[in-house]
Amino acid sequence: MIPLLSALTPLIGGVLDRVIPDQVERDKVRLELETALLSHAADIEKAAASVVIAEAKGESWLQRNWRPMLMVLFGYIVAHNYVIAPVFGVASVVMPDHLWELLKIGVGGYIVSRGAEKGISLWKDK
Repeated sequence: MIPLLSALTPLIGGVLDRVIPDQVERDKVRLELETALLSHAADIEKAAASVVIAEAKGESWLQRNWRPMLMVLFGYIVAHNYVIAPVFGVASVVMPDHLWELLKIGVGGYIVSRGAEKGISLWKDK
């Protein structure tokens, strides 16, 4: 949940900055929203995991594999920037901050979904 919250916080802040001019009121609303997100973290994680599991069980090859393919691409970019480029002296790929956030969310979603799959599997076996 922390990667999701860290990704949503700047978005929430940006919207609140435009909608609520009073700083004190804006901070109060921001705190209420963040508290609500944290209090429903388990529900949000279950919903996210169910989406990933549904995609993994989908009928289409692309539906089942787009997320892993995207994570492999991000993994290659990281490996290229920090292993291949320095060793072979080639140019590195600039990866904007929002893509790093997407990578953290994607990896977090993968971890949650794998944990949910294993937990369900263990529960069914008992």
